[in-house]
Amino acid sequence: MKDTVAASDPHHESVAELLIRLLASEDELGTFVDELAIMAAAEVSQDSPVSCGITLVRNRRNTIVGGSDDAARRFEDIHTYLGAGLRVEATKSRTIICVDDAEEEKRWRDFMDIAVLDDLRSLVAVPLDIDDTAQAVMTFYAMQPRSLGEPMLSKVQRFVEPVKRSLRVAVRTARFAEAAEHRQRAMESRTVIDVAIGITMAQAACSQEEAVAILKKASSHRNIKLRTLAGDLVDSLGQPERRSPSE
Repeated sequence: MKDTVAASDPHHESVAELLIRLLASEDELGTFVDELAIMAAAEVSQDSPVSCGITLVRNRRNTIVGGSDDAARRFEDIHTYLGAGLRVEATKSRTIICVDDAEEEKRWRDFMDIAVLDDLRSLVAVPLDIDDTAQAVMTFYAMQPRSLGEPMLSKVQRFVEPVKRSLRVAVRTARFAEAAEHRQRAMESRTVIDVAIGITMAQAACSQEEAVAILKKASSHRNIKLRTLAGDLVDSLGQPERRSPSE
């Protein structure tokens, strides 16, 4: 691979130590996946550099691509663009897929032709079952044919389980954080709507139920969300939006 870069020293930290450090950090999930790919490439690399790409799919639509270098990320994107290749096959079959020599491989020829042009010859895709909401695949890329054989697979088996567990924790943590953010936004939305209802009750000298009906009708007429209309009403009177008690 022309722009493959050497991974960090795999002996600097043990896999367990590195995973604990990554989980304890405040990095975004995408950065976490990048770090995992760098670790995986370092663990597998021997006489020649090996790149690793990781594609994580959450809720069947939210895709995060990580890589030990730019070349690995590019080939993860090529897999997605073509909708074919060993990573795609590993995702479908949930089994490890090996390619000894991209030049001789008869499957997924569009992908393999691109790999050969980029001096990429040996590839392995390893599926990672995360949980009911997410799945991932690690794909290893090397320039030498038949360089990702049994010795590499033995190395993968030593750290694939802790990698899966760490990804599982990271995905769950991200999900909890997103849920908390959604709840916070809902509380803020409810607060400004409540203020707008109070303003409408005072201006129209009506009940709370009537004020809600007035705001909903105006929201529908203007074809905007009720939260947006309420914010506009509050802003128009020069009143700062009230914040939820948790802020």
